[in-house]
Amino acid sequence: MISTALVQLRSGPDMARNVDAASDLIREARSKGASFVSTPEMTNILEPDRPRLKSLARLETEDESVRRFAALAQELGLWLNIGSLALKGAGDKLVNRSLLFAPDGSIAARYDKIHLFDVDLPTGETLRESHAYQGGDRAALVETPFGVIGLTICYDMRFPQLYRTLAQAGAKLITVPSAFTVPTGQAHWHVLLRARAIETGSFVLAAAQGGRHETGRETYGHSLIVSPWGEVLAEAGTDPGIVMAEIDLSEADLARARIPAVYLDVPFLNPVSAIVT
Repeated sequence: MISTALVQLRSGPDMARNVDAASDLIREARSKGASFVSTPEMTNILEPDRPRLKSLARLETEDESVRRFAALAQELGLWLNIGSLALKGAGDKLVNRSLLFAPDGSIAARYDKIHLFDVDLPTGETLRESHAYQGGDRAALVETPFGVIGLTICYDMRFPQLYRTLAQAGAKLITVPSAFTVPTGQAHWHVLLRARAIETGSFVLAAAQGGRHETGRETYGHSLIVSPWGEVLAEAGTDPGIVMAEIDLSEADLARARIPAVYLDVPFLNPVSAIVT
């Protein structure tokens, strides 16, 4: 068994304040017994002004939030998944990077978001993550003393092949830190996360941003811990805080034994268009 916790935030444009808020909740989770804690996407900053964001972003090796979270993981002696940080990447692009810190403060795994959020929303809002960020090109797994963890970020959840690949490679717990919009959250958040858990027979831990941010953006919240059978074990509302659940990764083996679909891929030919006369 492992005690897990999700930190729900309402990050804004002040990096130091965001890190302080996350650190306080991480400490609270640890004080309540959590040994694995995950935070949301964009833990260090949620800033719609792209020029300002780029001026503030630093390389991973130079970023103060990376240093502070590494020190916090070591101080508290816990596995700490900082769901994602906006960091400087190659050229003039940023990276949306998830980091997993080991209890000694070292970085056990890193993952750059593969599927970038480029959409035109029904509200009239247009979001082009690819204008500012360079997408990743490699899935990420890490072996821990309690099991194998797969890392993903937010919009990735709409691409089930990534989750299937992680599960087939051994992941029994998959993180999905997010900053979901409210309309899509209301329609799809629970359905997609439960589906990813069910179809892979994995625990899914999705820490989220929630509520109306000082920049005016509103995010859905509802951080979720989902079992490999699709049961919601813990759920937040929209306010900052923590939710926790005790999980046993052997339940992933039981779920996959009952429905072994994740192991039973069958090759097939691509479809061809039929000509109707």
